Amino acid sequence: MASLREVEQRIKSTKSTRQITKAMQMVSASKLSRAEANAKKFVPYMDKIEEVVGSIASVSQNSSHPMLVTRPVKKTGYLIVTSDRGLVGGYNANVLRKAKRAIESRHASKDEVVLMVIGSKGTDFFKRLGFQVEESLVGVSDHPSFEEIKDIANKAVGMFTEGNYDELYLYYNHFVSAISNEPTERKLLPLTDLEPSGVSSSYEFEPSAEVILESLLPQYAESLIFGAVLDGKASEHASSMTAMKTATDNATDLIDDLTLVFNRARQAAITQEITEIVAGVAALE
Repeated sequence: MASLREVEQRIKSTKSTRQITKAMQMVSASKLSRAEANAKKFVPYMDKIEEVVGSIASVSQNSSHPMLVTRPVKKTGYLIVTSDRGLVGGYNANVLRKAKRAIESRHASKDEVVLMVIGSKGTDFFKRLGFQVEESLVGVSDHPSFEEIKDIANKAVGMFTEGNYDELYLYYNHFVSAISNEPTERKLLPLTDLEPSGVSSSYEFEPSAEVILESLLPQYAESLIFGAVLDGKASEHASSMTAMKTATDNATDLIDDLTLVFNRARQAAITQEITEIVAGVAALE
């Protein structure tokens, strides 16, 4: 059984840990508020650009743009959004597990896979499994700008149009609420699910629908990637906040248990001392 001094030391160290996890919880809560706002503000832009692209694509139904054409799949690209740090609960594990299972179910060889990863946790994970990570981005800020992810988004889209792979999947954690997020798979390319808006208007395009699509489609795909990163950051901060709250609550429970053990041990020691004193007095009589 641990001595009184050892129990007291454990109580002190656990209280110190609780102070740290409580502070981290508050920091994550503060970051979550802004990250959630950023993700929500980006939604109207995505809705509008999707509407515009869908309308133009419907006019140019015979477009031969490579981003709209389905071709035989020989290689598949995967862009996976993770974090750079731990202490975020199941945030990384859930999305990495989903991506890994999809890769294993679709491919018999690692040569059929082209991996691009945002976040050091995902990069390290796939390297440990023996995959070659074609592109990696680490150090994304807590509130990222498009400039931070522009290069990897541009490369992901460019490698598809150049024929390096024949389809591209995006994996990230979709923010649902402060206590919930969902690992999500989205087939990013080719863009086969574009639908025109419900507005039955006729448009004239200058110089032409084809030329506009040539410029707009890459921007649309890159915007989908940026939206996933914003969504993932909100999920990351929410997961961190939840994990730190759980850690703080567990530390409080442990302190209560240790305090009870300490008080019982101290009471037993006092009782033992009283018994010895009484026995000594009795022996002197």
